[in-house]
Amino acid sequence: MKPQEQRGGGQGDLFQARLDQIISLQHALVKLAGKIDWPFLEQSFGAVYTDARGRPPLPTRLMAGLEILKYSYNLSDERLCEVWLENPYFQHFCGEAFFRHELPFDRSSMTRWRQRMGEERLKALLQESLAAAAKTGALKPSELTAAVVDTTVQPKNVTFPTDAKLLNRARERLARLAQKHDVALRQAYTRVGKLALIKHQRYAHAKQFKRAGKVLRKLKTYLGRTIRDIARKIARNKLLKPVFAKALSLSHRVLTQQRRQKAPKVYSLHAPEVECIGKGKAHKPYEFGVKVSLATTLSPSAGGQFILHAKALPGNPYDGHTLESIIPDIEATTGATLSRILADAGYKGHKTPSGYKFKVYTQAQKRGVTDEIKRQFRRRAAIEPVIGHTKSEHRMERNYLAHRAGDAANAIPAAAGYNFRRLLRWLSFLLLAWLRGLVAQKSVSLA
Repeated sequence: MKPQEQRGGGQGDLFQARLDQIISLQHALVKLAGKIDWPFLEQSFGAVYTDARGRPPLPTRLMAGLEILKYSYNLSDERLCEVWLENPYFQHFCGEAFFRHELPFDRSSMTRWRQRMGEERLKALLQESLAAAAKTGALKPSELTAAVVDTTVQPKNVTFPTDAKLLNRARERLARLAQKHDVALRQAYTRVGKLALIKHQRYAHAKQFKRAGKVLRKLKTYLGRTIRDIARKIARNKLLKPVFAKALSLSHRVLTQQRRQKAPKVYSLHAPEVECIGKGKAHKPYEFGVKVSLATTLSPSAGGQFILHAKALPGNPYDGHTLESIIPDIEATTGATLSRILADAGYKGHKTPSGYKFKVYTQAQKRGVTDEIKRQFRRRAAIEPVIGHTKSEHRMERNYLAHRAGDAANAIPAAAGYNFRRLLRWLSFLLLAWLRGLVAQKSVSLA
């Protein structure tokens, strides 16, 4: 079934006061809720539903509003549920007419909603953030024709991987799975495996690498014995083979992977899609997650620097080769044709769609760079603090969503949350300017 959407107005309640009679209608969240085109979001997200029989889904405004609030205020799903029950402005933003003392949804409803929408439909949140910015005067449509592009790393919620930790964890997972399905192992190496891990960490810390290497080979022996033992026990059991297939495959990859192999490595057993990416940072030489491309406006807008595009790029592609897919996505999101794109030196030797070859300028480029473009290059570094704020304040610093779909489903709402947060500050600034003007007008009349 399709969701029963919430509509404004509605019949009053004799024993309850409506939220719009309790809260301040000048609050930035109330103003923002009035600027968002909720029917557009209902149309974009409602395409996944059918008219078949079944339980009706939750209203689109409720779920989309929760997603906006989550990434605008950097809240986890659990914390958002707690704050939503206490904050009447959050409830009004999500379309509630009266104050609710109980949650009309379950915490896991947000997870299932994100999975159902997917990457393509979540782009509607980013589109609506830009449309609302244009409505409020925080962003001019002419500022969408020039962009700055850069990439960053969206780290996954994984521990720092070492060979010893991966080997021991793979053995523990296999032993736990064998115990769950009553597969009797010859030896589980529970006590000696943990002791070997502790020894390896101590030897490595003391720079006794010969002893550490000896203990690491012992951990490999424990894991190899466990893999072969389980393989023998389930060889003739057709029911257990698919149960152990993924765990055995990952464990074998951990056991056999080499330092400079070309095939993808395993850096986390619960998130095998994680990649090792080096961005040249002195304090963080390697990060473990997925590469994300961000694009912002080139010229400074009245409401600040807005994000025009965000996309997860699995496989750690070369920055210059990403423009072939990113440029059409930016134009589809903004609805404007790009006339100029500025990028850092990492995009040198870029691949662009036909017609855009002479519209992309990289750092230290000499040919075709006019004085105007040289002045605009001073604005290229403005994307760096935008990336920093998006990571530290809008949940891109550590991604808790699972699989590659979770990487994409976290990057886009994080960018939209950054834009909506800029809009809230812009609306608060407009309210403050209006109040100052009102006070100045009254003081003049009294004088």
